Amino acid sequence: MFAIGSILLALVGVASAAANPIADPTGVGVEARSPTPKSELAVRDGTPSSSGFKDGYYYSFWTDGAGSVYFTNGSGGSYSVTWSGSGNWIINFSADFSPSGNAYLSVYGWSTNPLVEYYIVENFGTFNPQSLGTYRGKFWSDGSEYSISTVIRYPLPSVTGGPNTQILRQYWSVRQIRRSSGTVTTANHFNAWKQYNMTLGPHNYQILAVEGYYSSGSANVTVW
Repeated sequence: MFAIGSILLALVGVASAAANPIADPTGVGVEARSPTPKSELAVRDGTPSSSGFKDGYYYSFWTDGAGSVYFTNGSGGSYSVTWSGSGNWIINFSADFSPSGNAYLSVYGWSTNPLVEYYIVENFGTFNPQSLGTYRGKFWSDGSEYSISTVIRYPLPSVTGGPNTQILRQYWSVRQIRRSSGTVTTANHFNAWKQYNMTLGPHNYQILAVEGYYSSGSANVTVW
């Protein structure tokens, strides 16, 4: 979410399990807030991650908290596990998005290893970001076709901090039927990107963002 020159940036909503303030590489100052218990983005119920020994057998159980999963370590090297709702974040949003000039309303996030900055653009102003970078293809999700492209930027600041010497990959999904409210099924985008070898690593954070560049306007956004 970086641009050269004057930039106006607003970030709202959180799809992160972290409740502590996060380092914002843009310098704007963004605080991560814990999702509400009813939010699709909230950490689900289940068994905490653990590892160790039981009856002489080593076991390792890990969950990222994106779904409900229950693990029971049995006797004599046995175990059972049940899960639901894993790995398919669904973001519901409603916005009064009124830009004049270049601006985006998008699901925005980062992954590490590989280092990726990504946009799922639901609406935009005068500039259509599907022309950015290298075109990859199209796919259908949540009532519209999306255009996929990739951009390589080097070097730029990232969520990992340190010297600006890392290659930064940007993944873009741009909705063809623009809207300012609805549902974004993020797993559809992640799976579509994977078909073009656009892989993601562990997620650092994910938010619903309003970004403006050499523009003016206003936005009121609600996420659930």
